[in-house]
Amino acid sequence: MGEDTDATPTLNHRGFLPDHNYVTEADIISTVEFNHTGELLATGDKGGRVVIFQREPEGKTEPFSQGEYNVYSTFQSHEPEFDYLKNKTIKLWKVSERDKRPEGYNLKDEEGRIKDISTVTSLQVPVLMPMDLMVEVSPRRVFANAHTYHVNSISVNSDFETYMSADDLRINLWHLDITDRSFNIVDIKPTNMEDLTEVITAAEFHPHHCNLFVYSSSKGTLRLCDMREAALCDKHSKLFEEPEDPSARSFFSEIISSVSDVKFSHSGRYLLTRDYLTAKVWDLNMESKPLETYQVHDYLRSKLCSLYENDCIFDKFECAWNGSDSVIMTGAYNNFFRMFDRNTKRDVTLEASRESSKPRAVLKPRRVCAAGGKRRKDDISVDSLDFTKKILHTAWHPTENIIAIAATNNLYIFQDKLNSELH
Repeated sequence: MGEDTDATPTLNHRGFLPDHNYVTEADIISTVEFNHTGELLATGDKGGRVVIFQREPEGKTEPFSQGEYNVYSTFQSHEPEFDYLKNKTIKLWKVSERDKRPEGYNLKDEEGRIKDISTVTSLQVPVLMPMDLMVEVSPRRVFANAHTYHVNSISVNSDFETYMSADDLRINLWHLDITDRSFNIVDIKPTNMEDLTEVITAAEFHPHHCNLFVYSSSKGTLRLCDMREAALCDKHSKLFEEPEDPSARSFFSEIISSVSDVKFSHSGRYLLTRDYLTAKVWDLNMESKPLETYQVHDYLRSKLCSLYENDCIFDKFECAWNGSDSVIMTGAYNNFFRMFDRNTKRDVTLEASRESSKPRAVLKPRRVCAAGGKRRKDDISVDSLDFTKKILHTAWHPTENIIAIAATNNLYIFQDKLNSELH
């Protein structure tokens, strides 16, 4: 993706063009995800709202051009006033379509009122008549009372019967049909909380093997666990950890090494992780060090003190694979996001902005000039970056070069028309 990347209109979390510059806490997008086919794209915000977008079929020309995403459904999943509970309760929703309605009831009239039985003199077979498409969203399950701390990860298993949820200290395994109990499969809570040295930051099931899962920690480690070995996976099967360089240690070392996201590759062979300054690719067969390390915004190393003071150093950036596992993507500040081609080792910085959100707009690569570095034309100084504009959540279509970028309360969807990932 690069100079031939097109943009669709910018959408906010409700699916409309943003018409104001102020943003409330409830408006901030907190998650974005494609479904397994890429036909649907969902976002959730801190106000508890969920918006589902559907891709228009090829050949349909309105209201946007072919293949673009329009609002499919929107609903309120959680109430924002119960924010202290919201991140501890998990809800399963069913989204269904209805384009026919039954007519010709024997005991009901057309308005749905019960008829006087004495007026029924003949029987008829009800029929289904066409109607305008209606999307219905209904709650099916509520999984509660299993977490003491805020849930940071949910991952559905490849068996499509179970899923796991993780908070800072525990990981629970649930069956999708059972809401009143779960199985604790990881528990790192010490007997004395004063002895706590690390917390769980993310967890995910293996895409093909339902017995394997991985979880990351605030110490920068990854633990691969096999549920066949024991009911409680306190003992990991593999520990992925990069040795620390003693000469590079500083006050900020532990903070910036905390893993904020971990994702299995589609093939299941690799792990992609994100910490504050880097993205790393790990081979499941090599625990001692990452296979690849990519500098996301190394120019911020000289700014760590001020980033600590304004709490930005604790921002949790996510990461994503493309469909073939050949390119990785992650966000940065100033509404920038980064892409790295694993084969060519080339990378690009792109910007999600109102200027780039016009239909058929071409995204131009951006470059940040480090403090004291030689500045070229169109370079952006690290001192002029806007740290309030941050891209924490990104998603990549499972098979095509279509990406979704959540920037505060706006959703940007970009498509590479020439199917060329990096130029």
